[in-house]
Amino acid sequence: MINLAARDILHGWGKFLFTGIGLGLLIGTTLTMAGVFRGMVDDAQVLIDNSGADLWVVQQGTLGPYAEPSSIRDDVWRGIAGLPGVAETGNAAYLTIQMAHAGRESRVMIVGMDVDRPGRPGAPGYLTAGRPILHGHYEAIADERTGLQLGERVRLRRHEYTVVGLTRRMVSSSGDPMIFVSLKDAQEIQFLKDNDALVNERARTAANPAFNRPGVPGLLEAAQASSGQSRNVNAVLVRLEPGANPDAVAGEIQRWKRLTAYTREQMEDILVAKLIATSAKQIGMFLIILAVVTAAIIAFIIYTMTMAKLREIAVLKLIGAQNRTIAMMILQQALSLGLLGFLVGRASAGLWGPAFPKYVLLLPGDAIGGFMVVMVISALASVVAIRAALAIDPAEAIGG
Repeated sequence: MINLAARDILHGWGKFLFTGIGLGLLIGTTLTMAGVFRGMVDDAQVLIDNSGADLWVVQQGTLGPYAEPSSIRDDVWRGIAGLPGVAETGNAAYLTIQMAHAGRESRVMIVGMDVDRPGRPGAPGYLTAGRPILHGHYEAIADERTGLQLGERVRLRRHEYTVVGLTRRMVSSSGDPMIFVSLKDAQEIQFLKDNDALVNERARTAANPAFNRPGVPGLLEAAQASSGQSRNVNAVLVRLEPGANPDAVAGEIQRWKRLTAYTREQMEDILVAKLIATSAKQIGMFLIILAVVTAAIIAFIIYTMTMAKLREIAVLKLIGAQNRTIAMMILQQALSLGLLGFLVGRASAGLWGPAFPKYVLLLPGDAIGGFMVVMVISALASVVAIRAALAIDPAEAIGG
């Protein structure tokens, strides 16, 4: 039984090998799609872990700071820091921008953090090179995926920043690499207008007689009033004392501060169940379609291979081979094709996965599950060929 399948495969090994490689590329695409979804979930988890926070305090009624815009005053942390169970607080500002570097543009997330003392929530948990930010202005820590080098200067909106530290795997929920700057710098990047905008504002103000009437604030006063926006942050990150109840502390913040506080579990639900829910459904549909296509291709290949040896099967029946023997031969060929395809697919996914712009996470559990699915699909796909083989009349061996 085994020898029959092996002998038939060896007889046409070239065709079998190239067929398996083609099938493997399709399976590799399927595994990569699953890896893209796992990477999206891991990006969200990494974003939460790297923040160093147990609670996220944001504008009331919003899903900030990652899924929705959130704006609160940067002195809110003072009232939160005195609550029971709170060990440390840190203001945080987040802004995604397009950064020009080395002749190309890339999307990065700017993270503003308190730099008055190390270890505050919001700071990168580790550095691969360089040092932390020590000055309040114009220093930055960049993720390695930005392509920035230690000591390099990069322009972010109006000012240039010196890269004093590098870190790794610090990304937004969309997979964009992060650049950490001081909170004051992030507030300027987010709220301060560029020079052209300021010139336009001056021209509009000068052309508007209402600004020149007595009792109406002049341009300087108006600019000073608008600069109050720079005292906003997107969230206050809270680190709790050991043993503190996150739900209880979050409840106190929401009750007395009129803000929304999310625990780690709630933030995971926002980022995974809400923020990437549509993408997850799309990837799920692609996986279903690819599974159906894979089954159809395996069925067609096995059926074609079976029809190509009608005379050989008829001879087997004529010399007394049982239907069970013929069925097992075809089943083993289908399983062998599925095994070869999976091995090629897993190797292909591992090779081209790092080249994807988004993080592709290939988990061993997914590989095992994928292998089992491929084997089941291969077994089911052989049914059509088995039925056709069993319907062959042994007399065809004589008539041919």
